[in-house]
Order: sequence, then structure tokens, then C-alpha cells
Amino acid sequence: MPATMLDTDTALILIDLQKGIVSQAMAHPTDTVVAKAATLAATFRYHALPVVLVTVDGRAPGRVERRPNATERPRDWAELVPDLCAQVSDIRIVKRTWGAFTDTGLREMLCARKVTQVVIAGIATSIGVESTARQAYEFGFNVTLACDAMTDFTIESHDHSVQRVFPRLGETATVADVAALLARRTA
Repeated sequence: MPATMLDTDTALILIDLQKGIVSQAMAHPTDTVVAKAATLAATFRYHALPVVLVTVDGRAPGRVERRPNATERPRDWAELVPDLCAQVSDIRIVKRTWGAFTDTGLREMLCARKVTQVVIAGIATSIGVESTARQAYEFGFNVTLACDAMTDFTIESHDHSVQRVFPRLGETATVADVAALLARRTA
């Protein structure tokens, strides 16, 4: 279902737009994804709405068949890309799992601000973005996904999340749709 409205207390959550992830090969150009995410962040800040900048550093415990070697990462791997123009007013979250709500205090921070809806974007669509959207939905937040401000390692993974999973978790939108909905609220 396309985005129809945004609650008065809506927050933006940007997932893993950090140097080490943005530098990897993705299905869509990451510079475009970052530019659209930066536009969303600037728009939310303009409307005095919370912006949550999430990075991943470390990993959850447990055995998996495929695990990258964290010791080979450059020192700046987990740093946010500068294009997001992070502000001191932004909420900064460092996660160790796919979803931004697990053991980070994010839910409590949003509830303290009376947030009832989240707009989510970032990398990777089927991993961090989808996991965070699932958690937000399960916690009772209204969810909107800015699909043109996200990408994945493969187009198949991205499309599966956008077409099959996201419509079951919330509403999908473009960055322009979200900006128009925010502008309509203040008009």
C-alpha cells in the first residue's frame, strides 16, 4: 500500500549508511541512495522530527556459515558517511545485530519522544532495513519504507523485500512522497 499519511510524531531511521558498507558493490548506486537518505534527514530536521542514524559494529554471537572477518576492516569502516551531515540532535545507535531495536534502547528513546511512526531507509534492504522494519512493526509503530533510499547486495533480494515483505509491514513510498506528506502536515 503506498504511503497515505505520516503521524504527527514520526521519526526517520537510517540504517548502516557507513563507510564500510556504502563502499561495497550494491544493486543500486550507493551515492544515489546516500543522497536520497541525506535529503530525508534534512527534511526531517527541517520539520523538527527525530533522525536516527544507525551503524553496525561487531556482530551477534552464534554460529553462522558465513561471517566476514571483522579484523580486516579499515579503522573508519563503521563511521557514518559525511553526506548525512550528522547533527548533535540526531539519535545515534550502534547495533550488533541486523535489527536496530535489539539491545540498543531505540524503542525506549522513540517512546520517550512519543513517536508512533517510523520512516526507514538504508542498506541493506533485506537485512538491516527489513529486520528493523519487522521489529518496528512488532512493537506497534506505523512503518513507512522509503524504497528509493535503500539498496541491497542483489536486485533480487531488494525486490523481494520491497514487493513481498514491506507491504505486510507498512506502507512503501519514495523520498519525494515522504517529503510531500511532511509538507502537507504543516500546510
